This record gives sequence, structure tokens and C-alpha cells, in this order.
Amino acid sequence: MLRPKNNDRKKVARFRFTRLFLLSFLFVALFLALLSSTAGSRFGVFHQMTLEALGPVQTVFTRISINTIRLKDKYITLWNLQEEIDQLRHELDIYHAKLDEYREAYSRNRFLEAELAFKKNETFPALMARVVGKDPSFWFKTLIVDRGENDGVVTGMVARNSRGVVGQVVQVSDNYSKILLANAPSSAIDAIVQKSRVRGILKGADRQGYILQYVLKNADVQEGDVIVTAGIGGVFPQGITLGTVSKVRSKRRGMFLEIEVQPAVDFGRLEFLFINLSEEQLVIDGLNRTSSAAGE
Repeated sequence: MLRPKNNDRKKVARFRFTRLFLLSFLFVALFLALLSSTAGSRFGVFHQMTLEALGPVQTVFTRISINTIRLKDKYITLWNLQEEIDQLRHELDIYHAKLDEYREAYSRNRFLEAELAFKKNETFPALMARVVGKDPSFWFKTLIVDRGENDGVVTGMVARNSRGVVGQVVQVSDNYSKILLANAPSSAIDAIVQKSRVRGILKGADRQGYILQYVLKNADVQEGDVIVTAGIGGVFPQGITLGTVSKVRSKRRGMFLEIEVQPAVDFGRLEFLFINLSEEQLVIDGLNRTSSAAGE
């Protein structure tokens, strides 16, 4: 029973020895072939076969490496461009904001130049006031300005600008005044058609501007005629521009024309105005106070 086992062990040992010998021989043969192929001035067959096998693979890896580098460079370039674009957008926003400021400053400068030229050309003592608040109510459309009794303002004084009548002072405190706008429905001004000298009462109509009332149908009034203050009563000096006739209608019933007037003043864009500080206004205020005291 012991002999078969010994024979099996001998066969396994011989097989291992034979395999090791063949592997060693193959390694030595490959080494000698490689050595002989590189020893001469020209590449050997084995080396050429190796190059032929590895060449395409190396080409693929080289292309992949080059494309990867290019992709990385493009990504970095795009990242830098995005940063530059964000910076340029930020600078553009700043420039737009400055441009808006310059435009506003230029527009206000032109407006103030026109108003100052108006103040120099007028003979009445004009006090410039800045609009600081508005009353949005329909019937009593008023403005709040930053001038009051400490500046010589009294109730009844006329407010105007370079384009025409703005309104009349109706309430005064130490440093502020309330002005009833001329286009308020509660406002009424004695007016006259500048060309034909036809008189009427100019009533405020809010967004529609003015309505010239109590003008007879046979009166000479046409679209485009200029309407000015009549000067009756002494509140508004004569000849101040109020607006321009925009529509004239004559209905079958009634004895008066329906006349719409476009205001000369843009009431929606008032920023500054002038208050008439003339002695006439002070006298009118004194008379009003005397009448009020007598009535009480």
C-alpha cells in the first residue's frame, strides 16, 4: 500500500521540475532575444513586433491625454471668462446707476436753470419752495411745500412756476404751507381768453385739466386759444398763463359753451414752485383776516 503513494509523489515532483525548467528556459530565451534585438544598430524582430502591438494603444492613450489637457484648459478658460463676465456685468450695473444719476442731475439742472431765469425776469418777489408732500384726495388736491410763516408766506398767496399758475396757499404753519392746486375740483379762477378777451370761470377738473364755464355760445373761442388770469379780485395778477383750449362744444340746450382747457402746468411732475411774496398778497391777507373778524 505504501509503494503507489511514493510513485505518485515522484510523478508530481517531476512535473513541477519540468514546468519550472520550461519557464526558466522561456524567460532566458526571451531575454536573449530582446538583448540581441537591441544590441545591433537596427531593431530586432521581437522589438518590432512589440512596437507594432503597443503603437496603436499608445496612440490612443496619447490622444486621450491630449484631449484631456485641452478640455482642462478650456474649462479653466471658460471659468476665467465667466468671472470676467460677472465682473463686467457688475461694472455695467454701476455705470448704469451713475448714468441714471447724471441724467437726473442734468434734467434737474436744466429745470432749475429755466426756473431761475423765470425768477430773474419776473418783477414780483418770488420765494422758491420745494414740494415735500401731496394730498391724493379728489376734491381737495393739495401740495405741501417747505416754506411757511417764518419765510413770509401767508394764506392766499399765489403759487406759480415758469409755465403758469400752480395754485394758492390755503394753510400755513411756521415752516410749511399747503397749496390748493389750480386743477382741483374745488378751485375756481377768473380767466380770460387772451385773443378775444372773452371772460369766464376756470374750474378744476382733475385729470381732465380745466373747464372754462359761463362763456356764451356766440363768444369767439377756438381750439388752441390761450387762457390767462383775468386779474379780477386781486388774488391772481392779470395775464398769467393757465392753459390752452383743447375742446369747444356747443349743445342744443343751454346758453353756454362747454370748453375744455389743457393746463400749462404739468401738475403730476411738480418739484419746485415760486410763492408770490408781493405786498399786494399781504394786503389781501390782511383784508381777509379783517373780514373774518367782522363776521365773527
